[in-house]
Amino acid sequence: MPFLNPDDIVREAQIREGMKVADFGSGAGFRVIPLARAVGREGKVYAIDIQKEMLEVVHAKIKDANLLHAETIQGDLEKPNGSHLKNDLLDHIVIANILFQVADKSAVAREAFRVLKPKGTTSVIEWEKMKGPLGPPIEHLADKTAVKDIFSSAGFTWEKEFYAGEHHYGLLFRKP
Repeated sequence: MPFLNPDDIVREAQIREGMKVADFGSGAGFRVIPLARAVGREGKVYAIDIQKEMLEVVHAKIKDANLLHAETIQGDLEKPNGSHLKNDLLDHIVIANILFQVADKSAVAREAFRVLKPKGTTSVIEWEKMKGPLGPPIEHLADKTAVKDIFSSAGFTWEKEFYAGEHHYGLLFRKP
């Protein structure tokens, strides 16, 4: 499988009914619908992106799927309180394919730490740092060791690595 199926994120992160989850950098919402189905109507999913146009696409998908316990938030994850979420709110955060796009990767990790409940988890899925026909320029990519250092510096504990497709890696972190 060349790319990670969003249902695999649900499985690897042990997303369950009633959880509160955010998709940091949700883009067009590839992961939002599977996350919303996994948390059920008693849970909540926040799709956060800086691009208003992407959030409009996500909102339409949420409405079409009748998953009204998911909501979109326009936010800048590199700024303090950029997600616009409360402290210690979430059970899990998905951060997929956005670290290569941001200048301040540490700010994204700090924002995730702020909004995550104690014992909450974060899945980081990023492009492998290798040359090839797919993906962003290699100089924009962060390897696994760098990402582990960034999230450890923000206060996270690294839990495990998981398969995220042929071109990506997946890392699971926990807030103590």
